[in-house]
Amino acid sequence: MMKTKTKTCTLFCLVSFYFVLNALHVLSASKSNAVSYILSCGSASNEADPDGRKWGPDTQYLVSQANSETKGAQYQDPSLPSTIPYMSARIIKSELTYSFKVPGKTRHWIRLHFYPTNYETYLSNNAYFSVVADGVTLLKNFNSSITALALTQSHILREYSLYPSGEVLNITFTPSPDHKDSYAFVNGIEVISMPDLFKRAIMVGFGEESVNTKSSVLQTMYRLNVGGQFISATKDSGLTRQWYDDSSYIYGNLGMIPDIEANRKILYPKDLTGYVAPVDVYRTARALGMDSAVNANSNISWTFQVDSNFTYMVRLHFCELSYTKVNQRVFNIFINNQLAEQGADILIWTGAINVPVYRDYAIYVLGNDNVTITMNPDKSMTPEFYDTLLNGLEIFKLNDTLGNLAGPNPEISKEMEEYDRNWLRIVADAAEREEKKKKEKLIAGAAGGAGAVGLLAVCIVVYTRKKRVLGSECGATSGWLPLYGSWSNSNGKSTTSGKSCSSSTLSSLAQGLCRHFSLAEMKSGTRNFEESQVIGVGGFGKVYKGIVDGGTKVAVKRANPSSEQGLHEFRTEIEMLSKLRHRHLVSLIGFCEENDEMILVYDYMGNGTLREHLYKSNNPQLSWKQRLEICIGAARGLYYLHTGAKYTIIHRDVKTTNILVDDNWVAKVSDFGLSKTGPNLNQTHVSTVVKGSFGYLDPEYFRRQQLTDKSDVYSFGVVLFEVLCARPALNPTLPKEQVSLADWALHCQRKGILQDIIDPQLKGKVNPECLKKFAETAEKCLSDQGKDRPSMGDVLWNLEFALQLHENPNGASLIADERSSRTTGAINSGTNGSHGGESSIDDMSDGLTTSAVFSQLVNPQGR
Repeated sequence: MMKTKTKTCTLFCLVSFYFVLNALHVLSASKSNAVSYILSCGSASNEADPDGRKWGPDTQYLVSQANSETKGAQYQDPSLPSTIPYMSARIIKSELTYSFKVPGKTRHWIRLHFYPTNYETYLSNNAYFSVVADGVTLLKNFNSSITALALTQSHILREYSLYPSGEVLNITFTPSPDHKDSYAFVNGIEVISMPDLFKRAIMVGFGEESVNTKSSVLQTMYRLNVGGQFISATKDSGLTRQWYDDSSYIYGNLGMIPDIEANRKILYPKDLTGYVAPVDVYRTARALGMDSAVNANSNISWTFQVDSNFTYMVRLHFCELSYTKVNQRVFNIFINNQLAEQGADILIWTGAINVPVYRDYAIYVLGNDNVTITMNPDKSMTPEFYDTLLNGLEIFKLNDTLGNLAGPNPEISKEMEEYDRNWLRIVADAAEREEKKKKEKLIAGAAGGAGAVGLLAVCIVVYTRKKRVLGSECGATSGWLPLYGSWSNSNGKSTTSGKSCSSSTLSSLAQGLCRHFSLAEMKSGTRNFEESQVIGVGGFGKVYKGIVDGGTKVAVKRANPSSEQGLHEFRTEIEMLSKLRHRHLVSLIGFCEENDEMILVYDYMGNGTLREHLYKSNNPQLSWKQRLEICIGAARGLYYLHTGAKYTIIHRDVKTTNILVDDNWVAKVSDFGLSKTGPNLNQTHVSTVVKGSFGYLDPEYFRRQQLTDKSDVYSFGVVLFEVLCARPALNPTLPKEQVSLADWALHCQRKGILQDIIDPQLKGKVNPECLKKFAETAEKCLSDQGKDRPSMGDVLWNLEFALQLHENPNGASLIADERSSRTTGAINSGTNGSHGGESSIDDMSDGLTTSAVFSQLVNPQGR
């Protein structure tokens, strides 16, 4: 018996050893045959990006350079991940081919990088072109400017995977003949050998039928680290892929992120190497949680925009990190509402915890432009917990039967088109004004120069005569100096004024709207951006306390070059705030846009953000009256945005960190970088990409991508509960049902137990009728559908009524009865003010304080 066991063990070891050797042989062979071309197109030398990846020039891979030239980008968007390869480009005026030597029978990545901007006389709007690689059409009539605008991205990366048909891979760029002045361009090209990661995928909706992805050319559409953070190319498992956060694609229930140890060891099986996905993908996940009562009828969905009439492969990555037994977590997977997998149990697939696995599914998308992936517990299997799990997600487009992968350029919303047209018009007008000024200066300079020459001639004549006289008298000689003027040194600074002589398009655009500070003034006022001056940090960058004009306190917001927020938010903030003046809106004093810096300068708000006075700080607790007055001030600011300006303005990022408080405890709404002009009279909403802060996002806006002023009302409802309960909008450390403040507060309000979750500092200090009115107002703001929410005018009235109930319970109800008889007063006069052009509107309620009875509101709907 022992001998048999020994023989079996020996045989097993030999077989295992054989497989290891075979795997090492394959790996070493693939490495020896591997190629890696990483080209910065238009660059003349080798350069490294911030990740340390080296990019070489592209000239030696061109079949011919006769029909192309190199150009540098005229402007660097702050949200670009790197200047390399994006600030140089190969401009292609007629068909041009890159040729690469590659090993046969090996799959390769092809990555194309595009930065849509103007390259001297080559305008980005004219760049329509096609790209063909090894006979497969990757792009057709492609315009990266339209694509970037529709996707609100600064640059475009297209990634493909294919088997070259031979040992030479050709990539050909061709300007589109259907567009006048069209040209092609490319900033970066990568051709990198890769292992074959694709086999067969189950065709969803067709029984056991499958698609052979091994022989297909694939385009990477999405690659997500579910429940985790961005994974850069250098942290991928040797394949230089980028894995993005999944939160922007979740539809409805956000699910939860299990608490997993960061150093959890992932045990790859022998048939699955780290090339499939890096360990960081399998160490994070998103799930429903262990509360079966809540999860029984719940699901998690992700939705993605794609091109119709193509087949897509959906790869789902799994790794069981918590449960240890079969039938503890069993779930169903749906793709586009079709059952892809029933009774999925990760432990049945892997046999052990911490072992990764993936499943491939194929779906043909016909007549729509979305792929939706939904997971819910499989109750029919009666698992121990009603739960789901997903660690990573990839979506690839497969070429069609004609060898085509190209889809149409995305459609830009009418609002985005109008914005783009308006912006281009404003920039053109600004450039025209700048050119006019230059001509006027040139004419004036010429006239002045002529006068100076004449004066100089007279001086020379007089001097010569004097010299002759003096020389004849004493034999003395002397020299002369030119007339003094304003001379500029090599760095563009005036020697007399010390200010920059240069002017950017953005600076010209903002002239007349707000003040333009020099970078020297900003450095001086913030002690060269010293860390001790930092008073806040946000998505845009750090905020510093500063001094200008010898003693005026200001808040200086400096853009972080690596921030996701960039030029668009910078422009929006200037354009919005420079035209608005209101007691409850933070005033923009000016900006600085110099040496690639983007800096905004505001009034200094001595008491910081509202959140700082609610929790997680050492500040004294606010009284209930102070909290009410701050909420009323913020509501007045939002009401003005919705109804008091020339156009409806939707803030889109209302939260307690964007409500600031000055030295006199006056609340002001801040941060207009995400603001949008609202719908016109013939529209009900604005269709736009979802932006904002999780925990405050209007669920209807999130689901339908339709923005209205009621989206601000929802966010403000979360703020009201945050003020009442003194806790964050999202707190992942709490039990699942309590993570979202909005959901938990609504649950407690409807159960009649709201008193249990309010700030302990307030208990016994709030008039019950006042609390009831305040909570009812917050509850209505959080209605699931926008049509059921109050207007901001109604919210304002209810809050002021709640204040009266707190201060004067008996008199408040009498005042409420008089509401219908009030006149419009200050609001109407404010709305019909002089805001038609670039002028400002004064605060419609400047004369009203929170101790006044009510803002005189009869028709709070505004326009």
